[in-house]
Amino acid sequence: MSSDLVRARDLVLSYGNHVALRSSSFVVPEVGATAVIGPNGSGKSTLLSALVGLVDVSKGSLEVLGTSPEKAQRRISYVLQSTPVAPGVPITVSEAVAMGRYPRTGLWRRFTRRDHAAVAAAMKRMDITDLAGRHLSELSGGQRQRVLVAQGIAQDHDVLLLDEPLTGLDVNSARTIDSLIHGERADGCSVILTTHDLDEARAADWVLLVSGEVVAYGPPDKVCTRRNLEVAFGLGSLHDWEGFLDDPHEHGQP
Repeated sequence: MSSDLVRARDLVLSYGNHVALRSSSFVVPEVGATAVIGPNGSGKSTLLSALVGLVDVSKGSLEVLGTSPEKAQRRISYVLQSTPVAPGVPITVSEAVAMGRYPRTGLWRRFTRRDHAAVAAAMKRMDITDLAGRHLSELSGGQRQRVLVAQGIAQDHDVLLLDEPLTGLDVNSARTIDSLIHGERADGCSVILTTHDLDEARAADWVLLVSGEVVAYGPPDKVCTRRNLEVAFGLGSLHDWEGFLDDPHEHGQP
């Protein structure tokens, strides 16, 4: 029987006086890939940041891997949607990916064979080995996203968090990252990704539907129902999704 990767009880997340996530209780089992879906500004990215200890819990409780997010942090790799690079900063692709090893090595410790092998393997999985010597400023958006994901998987981790990993990417980059997500699942790592794409959510093992609070959670066919989606996205916003939902009357969560 799988244990819970995440457990939240009456969780509230805030920035100053702004409540990003209202009181919510939910679980995420160690089942492979979990999609966090919801409209813009619904609290998806804030929730991801809280899972890695970058956003404090305002009220309630949040456990990740059986402990606090701060204590679990070294076992989690977090890949942002984009990371700005100042113009003129000469960071190459291989150097950027190697930064994924810094949590283990520190800034100044020399890399071991294991470190070099992890970087090489991550670049190969993301199909960027031939870009090793290129500067980040010379890359397309899709190539840069693959570099960020390679940096994430170069880090030793049990959990991979991806914030909108496939948004706005070219077909090759999207296919490469999607393959990586399935590969992580096969390797026994848990993946949690935020997305606006219902097809991505339907392909996941578990779904959190968020709209200022966790509206529903569970297997995709139990969460991605017409009623739940109308609550999260608003009435009248589903006209383009006709045929996507198998049972418009089904509603619930485990």
